[in-house]
Amino acid sequence: IEISEHCFDLIFAFDEIVALGYRENVNLAQIRTFTEMDSHEEKVFRAVRETQEREAKAEMRRKAKELQQIRRDAERGKKGPGFGGFGSSGMSSSNTAIITDTLIEPEKPKPTPVPVRSSGPSKALKLVGKGKEVDDFVDKLKSEGENIILPSTGKRPSEASKSLPPPTHTESVHMRVEEKITLTCGRDGGLQNMEVLGMITLRVSDEKNGRIRLKVNNNDNRGLQLQTHPNVDKKLFTAESVIGLKNPDKSFPLKSDVGVLKWRLQTTDESLIPLTINCWPSESGTGCDVNIEYELQDESLELSDVVISIPVPSGVGAPVIGDLDGEYRHDSRRNVLEWCLPVIDVKNKTGSLEFSIPGQPNDFFPVSVSFVSKGSYCDIQVTKVSQVDGDSPVRFSTETSFVVDKYEIL
Repeated sequence: IEISEHCFDLIFAFDEIVALGYRENVNLAQIRTFTEMDSHEEKVFRAVRETQEREAKAEMRRKAKELQQIRRDAERGKKGPGFGGFGSSGMSSSNTAIITDTLIEPEKPKPTPVPVRSSGPSKALKLVGKGKEVDDFVDKLKSEGENIILPSTGKRPSEASKSLPPPTHTESVHMRVEEKITLTCGRDGGLQNMEVLGMITLRVSDEKNGRIRLKVNNNDNRGLQLQTHPNVDKKLFTAESVIGLKNPDKSFPLKSDVGVLKWRLQTTDESLIPLTINCWPSESGTGCDVNIEYELQDESLELSDVVISIPVPSGVGAPVIGDLDGEYRHDSRRNVLEWCLPVIDVKNKTGSLEFSIPGQPNDFFPVSVSFVSKGSYCDIQVTKVSQVDGDSPVRFSTETSFVVDKYEIL
C-alpha cells in the first residue's frame, strides 16, 4: 500500500538514476534535490490564483452589501443611494439602474471604458476613463481652436481647478475677482502654510466709461495685505476705499485687462482652513482600511467640482469601497483614487469615504484637493462704479472665482 501511494515519486526517482538504460552518476542527496525541486512558475500561478480568489470574494461581499443597502432604502421608502443625495428619477427606475449597474460591472477595472446603462444617480462603481488616444484627440482639437467642454465627472483635478466658465453676459465695465489658494497641511493636523492671493482685474470696452471710479467693500478681518496698482491713487483708496487713477483726467485702458487691486493672506491658523481633510489608514490582516472625511469650515463658501485624490499602491488591484458619499474613480494608470463631489456647502458640509486595499499607511499620502467656487474666500467686492465727473452710476458686471493652486495633506 505504501508503495502504491508513492508510486509516482518512485518512478521520478528511478528516472533520475537511469537514463536510456544506463545509470546516471548521481548520489542520494542529488536525487532528493531533483525530485523536490520547486517550480517558480507554479508558485507565481498559485499566488495569482489566490489573489484573484480573494478579490472575487471581496467584490462579492461589497456587492452583497450594496444590494442589502438598496433593499433597506426601498423598505424605508427612500430612493437608492445617489450622487451626493440628489436625484431626479423615480424610486423604481433609480433602484433598477443601480442593480443593473452592479450586475454588469466587470470584476476588475479594464483599460478601456465599459458602457454601463444608467438612468439615475448611482453609488455603484462607475468606470470613467479616457485612453491616451482620446487625450491626444482632445489636445489636437484644442490646438485647432475648438472649445472643448468636459463634464464635471470626467475632469482631471488639474483641469477642474483652472477656472470657471466665462459669464454669458458682460457689461461695458467688467471686473474679475480672482483668488488662488496654496495650502500645505500635516496628516496629523497642523497647518504648515496657507496663502491666498487675490486680484481685481478691470476691463473697459466703451470709451465713454473710461474715466470711472470703483467703490470697494472690504469685509475681511483676517489681516489682509492690500496693494493698489502704481497708477491708482493710493491716498484715495486708503481714505475712502475707492479705486481711481492718480490723474483723474486720464481714462483706463480700453479693451484690455488691467489689474487695479491685489491682496495676500498668509497664515498658519488652522481655523482659517476652508476645507479640512482627515485621512486615517489602519493596517489590517489583508492590507489597510482607509477612512477619509472632509469638513467645510468656512460655511459661507460653496465649492464645486471637488476632487480629493488619494494615492493607492500599484499592482494590487482595485480598492474595495465601503461607505461612500458622492462618487469615485480608480485610475490604475496613475495609481490614484479620486473621490468626486459635485458640491460642498453648508447643507453638505461633511462626508466620508471608506475603502480597503493592500498597502502601508504611508502609501496613501500626500492627499491632494481641487475645487472651484463662485464665491471669494476673502470678502472683497466692488459695490459701485461711478463716473469721475458728476458721480453718476455706471452699470457693471462682475465674475468671481476661487480656485486651487495647490492643496495637499502631506
